[in-house]
Order: sequence, then C-alpha cells, then structure tokens
Amino acid sequence: MSRVGPWVGRAAGAALVSTLLTTNVVAQNTDSALTSGLCGSLRNHYGPFDYRNATAEQRQLVEGAHFPPMVETLRKGHRGYLAGDIDYTLRAFPNHPRALSAMARLAKREGTLQPHGARFPVECYFDRALRFRPDDPWPRVLYVIFLTEIKRPAEAKMHLARIPDNDLTDAQLIYNLGLANFHLGEFARSERYAKQAYGLGITFPGLRNMLQARGHWND
Repeated sequence: MSRVGPWVGRAAGAALVSTLLTTNVVAQNTDSALTSGLCGSLRNHYGPFDYRNATAEQRQLVEGAHFPPMVETLRKGHRGYLAGDIDYTLRAFPNHPRALSAMARLAKREGTLQPHGARFPVECYFDRALRFRPDDPWPRVLYVIFLTEIKRPAEAKMHLARIPDNDLTDAQLIYNLGLANFHLGEFARSERYAKQAYGLGITFPGLRNMLQARGHWND
C-alpha cells in the first residue's frame, strides 16, 4: 500500500498536485538555487529520516506538531509561520512528498520562490530531498512539476528522464508522472501513465479530461 495514500483524501490533495499546474507562479529568478551553495547540510537535530520507512512514532512526533491538516492545506501555521512548520517537517523528512508539495504551493500562493518563514528557496527543498534519497522517485516527480511551472522545461525533461518508468505500483506517483509528461507535451507517455493510474484505482478525472481535450485518449 502506498505510504502517500492520505494525500488523496485531504481537501488540498483531492486533485493530487494538479493545482500546481493550473495557475502561474512568479519566477523571480530563473537561475537554479542548486548552484548557489545555500541549500544547507542535511544534518538535523532530529533525523533526517526516510519518510518511506519512518516509524509511526517518528511521523507522529513531527507531523502532529508541524504538519497537521491545517498546515498541509495551507490554512494557517501550527507552531508559527506556515513555511516554518513545513520547513521543520522537511528537515526531519527531506523526502516527505506532501510537505514538498505544500511548500511549492505556498510559494505559488505568495508569488515568491522563498515563502515567508522558509529557511531556503523552494528549489533547495527539492535539492535536499534528491541528495538525501536519490532513489526515491516522488521528490523528482514533484521537482519536474515545479520546474515546468516556473518555465524551465529543459531541466524538467532532464529530471523526468531519470525517473524509472517500470515496476511502478504507486497509483498516485504514476498519475503525477502522467501530469508531468502532459505539461511537457509528451502526450503518448502521459496517456500510458494515466491509463495505468486509473487501472490501479485513481478516480480523479482531471488528467483523462485533459488528454481527451487534446485528442490523446484512445479507449
């Protein structure tokens, strides 16, 4: 069973991360934050832990204090600024996919690449996740979507090519791969991922509707 399952059931996650793709983000600086040397060490007073195999106690200790539903849905911070709570979560779990998505959505809402209260620019959180667990496809998929959103398709395609497309069983991950491919104009691949995701139980119709509108849905 996917460990990212609760994402679908939350109000902000009903459409998975497709909301990242529906409005414009203000790209204040198109230079990669990853070349600035400002993304910091992964050392942390608690963790860091791989979110995929963290214990229930480790998750509850961090998420209960810093990533409850009010934070994930960007309604308000729990222990301070929204971005501060998400930052704490991502320093304990650098590859926490829902927290990565939340930070990116917050940046878009604020029209900045570094939300108020965040320790780093958004791109640094993706850098930290990829450094921490390069074998985890979730951060890279979300990074591809983010790069597409800030109009850097060449880099998005580079990262997309590094995501293995076989032996994937996480329906949400596959759906998001379909979204990423769609927004990069890779419609045939997008359709393949979409059908795979729907076959695994995804019910949200957004990607299918998008493909049908472009004439790329063959039953």
